[in-house]
Amino acid sequence: QVQLTESGGGLVQAGGSLRLSCAASGIVFSQYAMGWYRQAPGQQRELVADISLGGGSTNYGASVKGRFTISRDNAQNTVYLQMNSLKPEDTALYFCAQYDSGSSWGGRPVNWGQGTQVTVSS
Repeated sequence: QVQLTESGGGLVQAGGSLRLSCAASGIVFSQYAMGWYRQAPGQQRELVADISLGGGSTNYGASVKGRFTISRDNAQNTVYLQMNSLKPEDTALYFCAQYDSGSSWGGRPVNWGQGTQVTVSS
């Protein structure tokens, strides 16, 4: 079975940083694009960032571009999200997602983690 397990969420003050990790099992990790999405209460789930199978291409949501960095370590079957300069509006449940191809272009998320909570206080 496919399992995506997020970790690293927590409570942080505005301006601080967190590093989220997503460990994958049950898939050939290096064959798939990966992404991070987030969802706040009462809001739709939105793309935060995604990364191609080898890490050569990345995309970011407009609200996080320049502050967040997605990366992956295929040897460790892990994708990361480094979040800097956090703002209260970044508060959300963050989900790791596996796409159905090596690129998010033309693809879609097909597997999801359980989510890790990020709360940014003022």
